[in-house]
Amino acid sequence: MWLMYAILAAVSFGMRGISYHWTSQQGFDRNLLLCGVFAMGAVVNLIAAIATGSAWNAASLVGIQMGLFSFGGNAGMFKGFAVGKASLVAILTALPSVVVVIVAFLLWGEKLHTMQLIAFLIIIGGVLLVRYSNELSLRNLQGAQWGLLAMLMFAFNDLSGKWSTMIGAELFPSMFFLFTTGTACFGLWWLFDLRKSRMQTEELAAASEISAPPASTNQPVVRKSRARLRTFLVGMAVGTTNTVGMFFIITAFDLGKAGLVSAVAALNVIIILIYTRFVVKESFSRTELTGIILAFAGIVVMRLFGT
Repeated sequence: MWLMYAILAAVSFGMRGISYHWTSQQGFDRNLLLCGVFAMGAVVNLIAAIATGSAWNAASLVGIQMGLFSFGGNAGMFKGFAVGKASLVAILTALPSVVVVIVAFLLWGEKLHTMQLIAFLIIIGGVLLVRYSNELSLRNLQGAQWGLLAMLMFAFNDLSGKWSTMIGAELFPSMFFLFTTGTACFGLWWLFDLRKSRMQTEELAAASEISAPPASTNQPVVRKSRARLRTFLVGMAVGTTNTVGMFFIITAFDLGKAGLVSAVAALNVIIILIYTRFVVKESFSRTELTGIILAFAGIVVMRLFGT
């Protein structure tokens, strides 16, 4: 049963990735958009917690930890893509499940039997081939530190999700704390950037001794406010995919081994790749096609022999 939930999580996160790709082409403010993404999760899980009468116990506060790791992973990934080589960052962000397998073994003694280990390696190999579709030189390692940070943060987020099921944290309250923490972090980041931008604008205006005409000051402010509201609402719409994905993956963690669930969820990159092939009209390279075939072969092995 865990495999089904993990696959559904991969599909949901794949849809989230597709939404991220589309919004990145529309010029939305990244931090405000992600603030809306997490805000939707907070609203949905608050309503679900109230509707189901979930207990708000102390264990649910692990969601705050999950939210911080999720924020750190997203921040590291975006920073890495901004300053470094995209292929290197992409490869590193495909490896959290390796960290999860190792740490889960050290902390909780989770072991993979032979067929599970084979399936795990096949899936990770397929994902890495897809991620490695662009040429990568070992002499060009810009952004490696940010990619490594993102990998560790995403791994710890998965481990925290597994831990939340082990200590009896209620699903909806813990997810509410996760998404509320993410909302606060991205919201504060957006406010910081907004304040910095305003200060720079004021300094430039003062240096050039330019002052805007009083009659036209309100119109740009109104346009900016509408644009910000639209960005936040689009983020909330995108947030539905993220919310559903987190529900599926936490449920999968409750039923299966952390490393295997994390590896299957990493297949969301295949969903994104299929989108780029049939919607964006990008062709598959041989490496990507081999990676897709390997990843699906790993799922078949997992289904037949590994569960």
